[in-house]
Amino acid sequence: MTFRRVLVLGGARSGKSGFAEGLAAECGEPVVYVATMTAVDEEMAERIAHHRARRPPSWRTVEASVDVCAALTRETASTVIIEDLTLLLSNYMERDADSAEARVNTEVEALLRIEAHMIVVSNEVGMGVVPPYPLGRQFRDALGRVNQAAAAACQEVYLIVAGLPLRLK
Repeated sequence: MTFRRVLVLGGARSGKSGFAEGLAAECGEPVVYVATMTAVDEEMAERIAHHRARRPPSWRTVEASVDVCAALTRETASTVIIEDLTLLLSNYMERDADSAEARVNTEVEALLRIEAHMIVVSNEVGMGVVPPYPLGRQFRDALGRVNQAAAAACQEVYLIVAGLPLRLK
C-alpha cells in the first residue's frame, strides 16, 4: 500500500486545518490527530476546544508539544494529522533555540517513515512583515527551512489561501 505524504501550508485562519481534516477523512480511519498546541491561556484553550468540536468523535487526539514520534508509538492509525509544525518548532525553541530546527526536521523525517497516511500542517510565515527582534527572525527563517524540507519530502503540497487550496506539488 502506498501511503500519502501531504504538507498543508497557509497563513493564520486560512482554512488549512479544515482542509487537512478533509484529506484525513478521505484517507480513512482510524485517524490520530496530533495536537502540538498547549493551552497556556484562555484564548488558546478556546482554539483547542473549537478544533476538537470540529473533529469526528471517532478520531483519537494525542497531545504532544514535543517528541511527536514517541507519542505516536502507542497509537494505531491509518491516517495521522500533525497540527502543526509551527507550534512544534516554537515548543522546541522555548527549550533550545539553537537545536530546534534540527529537532523538528528529525521529527518530520521520522514521521514520514510511519506506515500510515501522514498529513502535516504548517504556517507559511515568510509572506508577512519581517519580525523586529532577532528571535522572531530566527523563528521565521527556521520555519521557512523546515517547511522547505517537509515539502521536498512529501508527494503532495497544498497552499491554502482564503479557504481555497492551491496544489503546489
